[in-house]
Amino acid sequence: MTDDTHHPADPAPVPVRTAPRWWSRPGPADATGPADAGEGRVPGPRSGSADAAGDGARDGVPLAQDAAAPVPRYDPWGAAPLQVQDVGPGRSGVRTRQLVALALGSALLAGGVGGWIGVLAERRSSTRLELPQAAVAPKGRAPESVAGIAATALPGVVTLHVSGGASNGTGTGFVLDAQGHILTNNHVVADAKLITVTFSTGESVNAEVVGRDGGYDLAVVKVDGVRGLRPLALGNSENVKVGDPVVAIGAPFDLTNTVTAGIISATGRPITAGGDKGDGGDVSYVDALQTDAPINPGNSGGPLLDGLARVIGINSAIRGADQESDGKDPARQSGSIGLGFAIPVNQAKRVAEEIIRTGRATHPVIGVTLDMQYAGDGARVGDKGAEGKPAVPVDGPGARAGIRSGDVITKVDGQRVHGGDELIIKVRAHRPGDPLSLTVLRDGRERTLELVLGSANSG
Repeated sequence: MTDDTHHPADPAPVPVRTAPRWWSRPGPADATGPADAGEGRVPGPRSGSADAAGDGARDGVPLAQDAAAPVPRYDPWGAAPLQVQDVGPGRSGVRTRQLVALALGSALLAGGVGGWIGVLAERRSSTRLELPQAAVAPKGRAPESVAGIAATALPGVVTLHVSGGASNGTGTGFVLDAQGHILTNNHVVADAKLITVTFSTGESVNAEVVGRDGGYDLAVVKVDGVRGLRPLALGNSENVKVGDPVVAIGAPFDLTNTVTAGIISATGRPITAGGDKGDGGDVSYVDALQTDAPINPGNSGGPLLDGLARVIGINSAIRGADQESDGKDPARQSGSIGLGFAIPVNQAKRVAEEIIRTGRATHPVIGVTLDMQYAGDGARVGDKGAEGKPAVPVDGPGARAGIRSGDVITKVDGQRVHGGDELIIKVRAHRPGDPLSLTVLRDGRERTLELVLGSANSG
């Protein structure tokens, strides 16, 4: 008969517990043993892996539950389990913290080394990076291109810095001859006390006014002692057609050597600028070339060039977008909106030659006083002249041509005029002594009168 009773001499049964899976969290107590709290133990090795204790135990095999049980350790970054070490009684918590710190330090060191290697690899790879790029091309450009025109003309264009009175200003000019004469606008140097001319190379010298004309808005200044001047070639404004390409050079807002391009938008565009209308002494009357090449304050006096880098006009005025007044100052105008105006070079050439030769320019006149308040179509001859004199002096070209007070001049050389300003502009596009054909309206009938232009000195 088998004795199944328990004898006191027999050894006590050993409590056992099943090793937890790697994804388990330690519970308060498992089904076969006491709680693990305070022993610093961590879950056992992953299912299917060898027990790191080296004693042949496998997942699911009962393990002895005692204070000296081996503690499995893991790489926190997902590496293979570390070896199980017997930490001994009373040292399990300290030893575990040491091992965890060692593992974290190793991981940080590995990460730092890996990062450094990555940066080094990136730097090496970036030094080898090459993006597609065009090969170095010849520096020259076709002479008729914008770049070619600019290269030809820039050495002959200058920037003028003017000081006088309570204001300073910036304008542009260009070299006329090897003697140092420079053409610019009258309104650039009108109040000048000191004029400094700066060339495209950056060199600067002082200049003096040779002469100026407010009616044409042209002036000539001169520099002395400068060698290697590059005069610009002058074209012929009679050859200009609407749509021709043009290039403007100047110093808008003191940005020297600024090049812009556009086309001729219109020819024979009558414009006025300057002081009060009346006797015409302070007002500029120009039969202008219109261009859409951007022109801004500071471009005044600069050249407008054709496709062969020849001067066909002198940039003088712009039409800007009106800005609202703040109630204290008059409404101002903004910068370029594509409406720029240049004095035709044929007119500028004659005026410049006369200023260089005599210090002043002559104005062609028809010898009548106009009624500038006339609101009808055409230019009406006044009833009286200045200081009570006749509106049509008996010894003037108008009287010799048969013009009378009250006549309304409607055409000049067959071109319609709509007011006194336009008549003055059309007349000043000619030279003194030029013949002119005038169509006048008298007593409801039009008739044509032939006239030879007279001369009046400016100033």
